[in-house]
Amino acid sequence: MAKQWTAQEVLDFSRSYQPACILTAAAALDVFTPLHAKPMTAGALAGVLDTDPRATTILLDALAALQFLSKQGEEYSVSEDVAELLSEQSADNVLPMLRHISNCLGRWAQLPKVVKTGKCAETSPSVRGTEADREAFIGGMNNISRPIAAGVIDKIQPTGFRHMLDVGGGPGTWSIAFLRAAPQARVTLFDLPEVISIAGRQFARAGLTDRVRLVEGDFYTDALPEGADLIWLGAICHQNSRQQNRNLFSKVHTAIADGGAAIIRDVVMDPSHTSPPGGALFAINMLVGTEAGGTYSFDEYKEDLNAAGFDDVTLIHQDEFMSSLIRAEKT
Repeated sequence: MAKQWTAQEVLDFSRSYQPACILTAAAALDVFTPLHAKPMTAGALAGVLDTDPRATTILLDALAALQFLSKQGEEYSVSEDVAELLSEQSADNVLPMLRHISNCLGRWAQLPKVVKTGKCAETSPSVRGTEADREAFIGGMNNISRPIAAGVIDKIQPTGFRHMLDVGGGPGTWSIAFLRAAPQARVTLFDLPEVISIAGRQFARAGLTDRVRLVEGDFYTDALPEGADLIWLGAICHQNSRQQNRNLFSKVHTAIADGGAAIIRDVVMDPSHTSPPGGALFAINMLVGTEAGGTYSFDEYKEDLNAAGFDDVTLIHQDEFMSSLIRAEKT
């Protein structure tokens, strides 16, 4: 049965962007890290952050109203549980993902123009700069993948593979999880040069440098390293059109060893493209952020994998968002 909306519900829903803008602005400006060190007035914090004192006061009051900060007199402070998530001093902070979401908000705000023109949103660097934005995106992928990686890998039982190629492997989060699940295996991680250096630091911290080969390249223009018996496409396909995916799948089919398999981790939509709801919303994220990306159904993936030469294509796990799993065998 369709939801029956009231006028007040519609207006409340339309204002739901406001708390997100407040929190992501605070993350972009790094409000929480200095307050984790000590309570401060708005004026003192503005001096640390090089921000406008009046604007800083209004932002801090809003954060206190949303219970991300506490205010006593003129001083603001952050609790330990919030600081664990939002301070640079915490190893478990989610600031990279929040900063990436802040950048996404600017693109989403252009949705009417995007739909009118069919062209993705215009972009410009955040207050943190281009390089910091790139690191936020890569770090954000680590934020969302690290807690779930081991559980997802359990669903595909990868312990029999010997050599995995991680295409567009980013910070190496999934490669690290695969290597821990399969102690006998090794990994080649393939990504852009500016990403490879970030991945190298991650592997060094994990103590896995001797089991990984880092290869610079662009899967749109370069051939993939050959010889792996497992190729992992983790949250890659949604940034592509179906034709771009067919081109990528053909490269994967060429690179993979006979008898090997490719595994896609991504959103898998139902045939109507309206469920799961998170996937329909993520298609909007691709609309505003990429030239031709989207979210696809299993039948669409199967057709495109078959066209690239894969025979046995199966949906091995259905997820409500980004961790559905498709396996394609090269016979």
